[in-house]
Amino acid sequence: MRVGYRRVSSVDQSLDRQDLGECERVFEEKLSGGTTERPALQDMIAFVRSGDEVAVHSIDRLARNLMDLQNIIQQLNDKGVSVHFVTESLTFSSDGGSAFQTLQLQMLGAFAQFERTMIRKRQAEGIAKAKAKGVYGKRKRTVNPDKIQQMFDDGVSKAAIAKQLNISRMSVYRSLQG
Repeated sequence: MRVGYRRVSSVDQSLDRQDLGECERVFEEKLSGGTTERPALQDMIAFVRSGDEVAVHSIDRLARNLMDLQNIIQQLNDKGVSVHFVTESLTFSSDGGSAFQTLQLQMLGAFAQFERTMIRKRQAEGIAKAKAKGVYGKRKRTVNPDKIQQMFDDGVSKAAIAKQLNISRMSVYRSLQG
């Protein structure tokens, strides 16, 4: 059976660009690869059986650091499952594959880990600069909580308050709670 695994880092990203070809079952999640808590990945590992092939769009979609990548592939290979990376055209199976493929995996995994480290460093630098300028942190309130409370006290429904102030009902609920 050919099983797919697709992952993006956040809920507002699309999985559409990760074409895996024909798969009988696809596991998907929208979580950072930096976290080890990836339920769909764990479900996929539990689901596959000996003889199956797992298709992943690219190495960085499966793991972000080399150790995690090697552990996941080893875990799958130990079950008799091969792992195919579509973009890199690499397949790793329980027979060990070629020494060159193993070298490629380690190099690509190391580059993915390096890239993630650099992204986090740039992000931290950007946050530090924004804090120095005083533009990082909570955004300015766009809603007057006193106005919401007054309207609510006057008997206006929460839905009507949201509609009149052009805000979400959740904003109204949060304002009235706090």
